[in-house]
Amino acid sequence: MDIAESLKQNREERGMTPYKLAQVLGINHQNVYRWESGKTLPSIEMCVRIADYFGLSLDELIGRKV
Repeated sequence: MDIAESLKQNREERGMTPYKLAQVLGINHQNVYRWESGKTLPSIEMCVRIADYFGLSLDELIGRKV
């Protein structure tokens, strides 16, 4: 699993739309769509914010199996 799949899975598990996640993060919803499609990647700072919001480690967010 890569970060795009992990992000989408975690968002959907919480019943959130891309619009809602974008609102929580204070960004444009198009960024969420781009991340989830793999067209772009969130910055490391945004990854930290997303992981904190979902209660995940960065490894979990990026789909890394330790």
